[in-house]
Amino acid sequence: MANVEKDPVTGTNTTGHEWDGIKELDTPLPRWWLMTFYACIIWAIGYMIVYPSWPTLNNYVKGVWETTNRIEHAKEMAAVAEMQKVWTSQFEGKEIGEVAKDPTLLNYAMGGGRAIFAENCQPCHGASGSGAPNFPVLADDDWLWGGTLEDIQTTVTYGIRSGHDEERLSDMPALIEDEDITAADADKIADYVMKLGGQAGSDEGQELFLDNCSACHGEDGEGVADLGGPRLKDGIWLYKAGKEGVIAQITKPQHGVMPAWTGRLSETAIKQVSIYVHSLGGGQ
Repeated sequence: MANVEKDPVTGTNTTGHEWDGIKELDTPLPRWWLMTFYACIIWAIGYMIVYPSWPTLNNYVKGVWETTNRIEHAKEMAAVAEMQKVWTSQFEGKEIGEVAKDPTLLNYAMGGGRAIFAENCQPCHGASGSGAPNFPVLADDDWLWGGTLEDIQTTVTYGIRSGHDEERLSDMPALIEDEDITAADADKIADYVMKLGGQAGSDEGQELFLDNCSACHGEDGEGVADLGGPRLKDGIWLYKAGKEGVIAQITKPQHGVMPAWTGRLSETAIKQVSIYVHSLGGGQ
């Protein structure tokens, strides 16, 4: 049984517990602390009654108010969309090129597109399209799939390797793994690619390039936008730069993914952000 005694200094009973000569006092909790604790319990019970709380086998207790922050947010956004209809309704039925030619709608599209870009695109493409490692720069007027308003709109709408039925899709083959070329051939091709980009290189791999790479990248490395084939003569690299990077891509190609924004963004929002992206690099 615990050895309870009164502390001679404070006059408070001990709990009977002692560690290395230190005795624990049986000091009651402050009244304000207890009142706060009990108030929190009452608040929690009330919250569980009013708002969704416990899960059930196939649903959840919805609460007497039958609302959530998500539902309230959806209502607020619906109200905002209703207010914006005075502008967004003017986008309906218009091609993106028509919107861009209308000074009033263009101004609205640029403002909205900037906000849409910051919320949805900036995490990968950087502020103002500055790009990020392994994600394309959108401010340099170098476009994998074409830089016209319509091209950008299609890319934003359906994505790249997104899984959508109308996705942009192109895959660079693993030429060495598929035994189309040898490692020595890859070195020669990389040397030629470097020359195309205005860097030190040689023409030794030209024939190998024409046989294995020109179908997607063009005979002079100018790129083939219809196939998403990058330009190789502009010194702009999506992945690792330099000859080592070229060899790495030939050996084990990297393929990025961009989600399809149709269904996530409205048609009007896609037009707005496409116009904004088009403006970042000057477009085509």
